[in-house]
Amino acid sequence: MTHNPLAPSWLVEPDDANALAPGLWPSTAARAESGELQIGGVSAHELAQQFGTPLYVVDERDARERAGEVREALHYAFAQIGSRAHVYYAGKALLTSEVARWMVEAGCRIDVCSGGELGVALAAGVEADRIGFHGNNKSLSEIDRAVASGVGTIIIDSIQEIDRVAEAAVRHGARQRVRLRVNSGVHAHTHEFLATSHEDQKFGLTLEAAPDAVARIRAFESLEFIGLHCHIGSQIFGSGGFAESAARLLAVHKELLRTGPVAELNLGGGFGIAYTSVDDPTPIGELAEAIARIVSDECELLRIPIPDVAFEPGRTIIGTAGVTLYEAGTTKPVDVETESGTKTRLYVSVDGGMSDNARTALYDADYSVRIASRRSDAAPALVRIAGKHCESGDIVVSADYLPSDVEPGDLLAVPATGAYCWSLASNYNYLGRPPIVAVRDGRARVIVRGETEADLMARDAGLDGR
Repeated sequence: MTHNPLAPSWLVEPDDANALAPGLWPSTAARAESGELQIGGVSAHELAQQFGTPLYVVDERDARERAGEVREALHYAFAQIGSRAHVYYAGKALLTSEVARWMVEAGCRIDVCSGGELGVALAAGVEADRIGFHGNNKSLSEIDRAVASGVGTIIIDSIQEIDRVAEAAVRHGARQRVRLRVNSGVHAHTHEFLATSHEDQKFGLTLEAAPDAVARIRAFESLEFIGLHCHIGSQIFGSGGFAESAARLLAVHKELLRTGPVAELNLGGGFGIAYTSVDDPTPIGELAEAIARIVSDECELLRIPIPDVAFEPGRTIIGTAGVTLYEAGTTKPVDVETESGTKTRLYVSVDGGMSDNARTALYDADYSVRIASRRSDAAPALVRIAGKHCESGDIVVSADYLPSDVEPGDLLAVPATGAYCWSLASNYNYLGRPPIVAVRDGRARVIVRGETEADLMARDAGLDGR
């Protein structure tokens, strides 16, 4: 089969452009005998008819099961080395009251990074002592609210924040547990990582600055230092980056033990998922065992006790549980001159775009797509799924293959959109953000209402009284 030069080198023309690639879709996703996509036992047509498109669909069973799987894998792996793993669901991936409850019921804690996320978690009934609060610029009011609420841990991100949290704790008669965020000099992305002496980034302090910062924390009776925190990146495949980062952190951890207790080490999150058929993320059980072995070996080498270890997975729990449904609008074949002659790319425009999935424009992220409303025997065609916004970079799926008879009115499904799509959504071009619908056992329910034009107009003070 000749490779289309307009397609990226990794993208292979499929034998069947209807097939759902393993690992990209929720566990309940399947095609019915009619050829229509079903998620959680609910058909794409039924979802679109009842809730409209664009539509975020989250497979509740899949999300719950993945949360439980991640938690159990990490707990088991660290129990084998005589330690405990604490798992915080990273709410920035997707946080709603329902999602927060699913995560807690699966045994996870919740990680938030703004006053708004803290508010959602508390309103959902999450116990405050099961919440970790992140952020490089927490406001005084956010810190005060967190301490007053009894938040379990606040992750200190700067020297100035030490005093701010300590003062809030005094005001509320509390002894606030805190972690210190540091930069290990390790940055990981997918299957590669880079180790440097320093990182030029807004988060945390250097490892060299950590001992003095911890000494300052320990000088306040209103603060309890429980450990270092580090996050090395996102969409990570393999354990190499975690190995290098853990080694650097544990060396400082050992130094801190000389002047006081250090109960925990937080290695952050960033575990990757599959967005395309060629992505091959490390299974969580294998990754958990590898990281536990790394921590155990390093502690043995340093001759220090193995601490409890905390993690903050988000994408790996909720990402694959989500699918976005769109309706195809106009289609447009575009001929492009290449070294091997004129080739065609079929542009398929949909009724959403960068307002509901900004990741392609922001990060050049790759996604996949399938026709959800039917099966087709037409030959595969290279397509680009474009949004409806007045922006040339408004692309949802840069490259994939669909049956060449894709046409206006077809429902299209983009998998692996559970993480960061709704969280990053906007009202660009005055489009309302789509609803989120949870599906389970043949039923669908709205867990976040979509925005209407009236909702957007209601915020415009110039229209008051009209």
